[in-house]
Amino acid sequence: MRKIHSDEIVAVVIRAVREANTRLPVDIVQALKSAREREGNTRARSFLDIILANAAIACKEEMALCQDTGLVVVDIELGQEVSLEGDLLDAAVNEGIRQGYRQGFFRNSIVADPFNRINTGDNTPAVIHTRLVPGEQLRLTVLPKGAGSENMGQVAMLKPAQGIEGVKEFILQVVEQAGANPCPPIIVGAGVGGNMEMAAYLAKKALTRPVDQPHPRPELAILEAEMLKRVNATGIGPQGMGGDTTALAVHIEVYPTHIASLPVAVNLGCHSTRRATVVI
Repeated sequence: MRKIHSDEIVAVVIRAVREANTRLPVDIVQALKSAREREGNTRARSFLDIILANAAIACKEEMALCQDTGLVVVDIELGQEVSLEGDLLDAAVNEGIRQGYRQGFFRNSIVADPFNRINTGDNTPAVIHTRLVPGEQLRLTVLPKGAGSENMGQVAMLKPAQGIEGVKEFILQVVEQAGANPCPPIIVGAGVGGNMEMAAYLAKKALTRPVDQPHPRPELAILEAEMLKRVNATGIGPQGMGGDTTALAVHIEVYPTHIASLPVAVNLGCHSTRRATVVI
């Protein structure tokens, strides 16, 4: 049994939230550069140049990639051979966010109640998902998610008879209705199956997969490629100003579901889809 103290968790979360908010993942930077080379629209290329310049400045100056430093989503894989000491896991994660956001001078965007709208002042609490897995490691992935892209997400409870074509049309519908709002080029996360909350969770988790990694199941990888082509064919383009690059990737995750259900959720990530993973 391996012991991990809450102080260690606080320290790695501080590092993770600061990294996520200031350093765009390498795979996304490369995808933006590749999109810029392929882009046939002059105005769209100029927007991609600005996005890449913004990422470079943010990394060099250790400044936020975007003024909206988001609500932090934390996906935790807790090894069953780990014994946690000190504060509760959620408390340690939130303390790491609290300190990391203060140190990074990141905007506090969280209100304590959806009705009274009073800011908590420290960007907590986070949305935390914890799963028990084999082993003696603690793995945390942080995803600071801004409202511009988050507000464009949708969930639909389709009929099984609508099948894969219904799923395709729903994904495309969400992207078209979102337009420029999620700050394209976007990453499209889709969750299919489970029930309503599982589909939404899968859609969010899909955004944590590197954009250069297609789904390991060949039929889903083919579906992702098809949907990326269809999304880019909308012509929405970078920042919604037209062009060939509306999305950098479409990621689809699936889960078993009820015989009478076909839940599907779509969650959109902006051009600065921020994430960082740390392992203790």
